[in-house]
Amino acid sequence: MSGKYVISKQSNGQYHFVLKAGNDETILSSESYTTHASALNGIHSVQANSPIDARYERKLASNNKPYFVLKAANHQVIGTSELYNSDAARENGITSVKQNGPTTTIEDNSGG
Repeated sequence: MSGKYVISKQSNGQYHFVLKAGNDETILSSESYTTHASALNGIHSVQANSPIDARYERKLASNNKPYFVLKAANHQVIGTSELYNSDAARENGITSVKQNGPTTTIEDNSGG
């Protein structure tokens, strides 16, 4: 089973999407977008950039847990991972985004 994008509308009226792996686990979360079209553009950016290793920035949270951000060619953050318990788990997360990111399956729950 392959991954999918899920778009939702937040209580403040903004749009957000997550990338889910085939097991339905969220592997990447977007920023908030003011329009539905902007959220779709964000998905297209993830589809284009997720296979490229150089687009991933490996980071440590304030509690020293590893995570990553996916950036577009213009260095703008287009998605953030969860916090992981190890560098190896973070690398597995990146691998999953590389594999699932190019999917064209979009589940739109936003009503947009």
